Amino acid sequence: MKKMLIQSLVGVAAAAFSLHASAQTITGAGATFPFPIFSKWAEDYKKASNVSLNYQSIGSSGGIRQIRAKTVTFGATDAPLSGAELDKDGMVQFPVILGGVVPILNLDGFKPGELRVTGPVLAEMFMGWIVNWNDPKIAALNPGKKLPDQTITVVHRADGSGTTFILTDYLNEVSSIWKEKVGKGAAVKWPAASSVGGKGNEGVAANVSRVKGAIGYVEYAYAKKNKIPHMAMQNRDGQYVNPDDATFAAAAAGADWFSVPGMGISLVNQKGAQSWPITGASFALMYKQPTDKANAAEALKYFDWAFKNGKKQALELDYVPLPDALTAQIASKVWSQIQVK
Repeated sequence: MKKMLIQSLVGVAAAAFSLHASAQTITGAGATFPFPIFSKWAEDYKKASNVSLNYQSIGSSGGIRQIRAKTVTFGATDAPLSGAELDKDGMVQFPVILGGVVPILNLDGFKPGELRVTGPVLAEMFMGWIVNWNDPKIAALNPGKKLPDQTITVVHRADGSGTTFILTDYLNEVSSIWKEKVGKGAAVKWPAASSVGGKGNEGVAANVSRVKGAIGYVEYAYAKKNKIPHMAMQNRDGQYVNPDDATFAAAAAGADWFSVPGMGISLVNQKGAQSWPITGASFALMYKQPTDKANAAEALKYFDWAFKNGKKQALELDYVPLPDALTAQIASKVWSQIQVK
């Protein structure tokens, strides 16, 4: 009896150890743009695999720093690295999810998508050249709308941000003034006199909600979650469109991902009557020769699971999942370069 009890206790201990050993944690850090869908995928993936994801939503620049410091298994950025940078670092890069950046506002009496804006006018608003909501240039785009005599406060990212990169990449395309005076990047010098910074998409959303007359920019999931009105935008074809998974998908429809080293193509200002003009992707960064091969293998399993099983969750959050043909190419052309054995 005593021998059987000992054997039973040993068996329970072994099972507990085995369960603990299998409960691995993948580490990642970077862009706040994909954080809502990463969180949802992680929740569902843990139920399926008992593997957790610890993702730090610290901005694209922070994610690049973390992966270069080798403190995480993967970094995430909306401002893709160049082929030369990837070669120098010994890393690969691949898109994970598509979505849209939207201009948001805090103006009484206006529902989401009720106010219209063009790219050049939006550029002048973020530059601080258009300083009031009843400016004639805004009024001309919104006939019949009663615009208040209210100061515009620009809310921008205070941290290095891929969301900023996507927005400024777009403004660079549609406004020669913006291109000359400000340019594009994960961090830029914001020229508007009346402006305030916020950390992460979360911080920008919070500040726009707090400041009357504010205008800002966030990944669409943050606007939707926080019930913050967005502006309708005129696209390259001259059509006014609103953000959703269909208009983001339309912008990405003709994307030639492998035309650029590291797949870092721009999706802003794309042709198409339904295209949302400020569409972008979030990219994952991983080492070809990872220090922890087992963790790298687990990260690839997580992304593979997400590509195959996470489409519904992505669409529910108004992201656009990658098409199966593209994820198959990523597995064969990109993941094959990562040495996990």
